[in-house]
Amino acid sequence: MPDFRQMYKKQQRMVFFLLSAYVLGWGFTSYKSIFLGLILGTCFSFLNLWLLVRKTESFDKAVSEGKKVRSLGSLSRMATAGIAVIIALRYPGDFNIPALVLGLMTSYIVIMIDYFLQSLHK
Repeated sequence: MPDFRQMYKKQQRMVFFLLSAYVLGWGFTSYKSIFLGLILGTCFSFLNLWLLVRKTESFDKAVSEGKKVRSLGSLSRMATAGIAVIIALRYPGDFNIPALVLGLMTSYIVIMIDYFLQSLHK
């Protein structure tokens, strides 16, 4: 199994590439609220990816040491998504809610794309 940090670095580059495309879309198109929703959602999605990698590493360490294993932090990732939705609901004219939801799913889509690319290379 590949190292979690290597996979995270590759996925991090993909997310940053998408974020840069979203910023360019925000700056050069008239769809400001859609791109702001994508940017906000993707930023929180990236935070969730970082939390998932950190929890996975601690999970792996606990299993290898034979310790009791806690959860992978689903509640904390749901809470960060909730915070993003609260921000978007607080400023409804600035953020597009469907775009925010799509942005929140970005890291999971990137993980799936990375998995398929890895399986094609093997």
